[in-house]
Amino acid sequence: MVVHRSLVIFAIVAAIAPAISFATEFIVGDDEGWTLGVDYQEWAYGKQFFVGDALVFKYNARAHNVFKVNGTDFQNCNVPTNNSLGSFTGNDTIKLLAAGNKWYICGVTGHCDSGMKLKITVLESALAPAPAPSPAPISCAK
Repeated sequence: MVVHRSLVIFAIVAAIAPAISFATEFIVGDDEGWTLGVDYQEWAYGKQFFVGDALVFKYNARAHNVFKVNGTDFQNCNVPTNNSLGSFTGNDTIKLLAAGNKWYICGVTGHCDSGMKLKITVLESALAPAPAPSPAPISCAK
């Protein structure tokens, strides 16, 4: 009984562990961080973002900030009146909790218009099971 219970616990941990280890933490802008003069669309190009991953915005908190916005505010560089992300620390981690398009801008005057903005598409978890293949058609020989 004790051995059986241990095997069940081991199986549960083994099933959950890959889900935890597959999450990726992306440093926005890599070594340059979140600052002026970086092409963030180029930075994001070719990367795949999944639910469970995280974005880390590293920046000088006296010179920059980061706001999550909608698509219209992204296009127009409109800074929201509230910061749904919390405080501006200069080392802000944003967990990607849902699939879909996500938009981020710097709210300092002129920075978004100068290109300090990021749009990504978050995909469903990479661990989602693939759909079952369709059964092969059956042919009858006569």
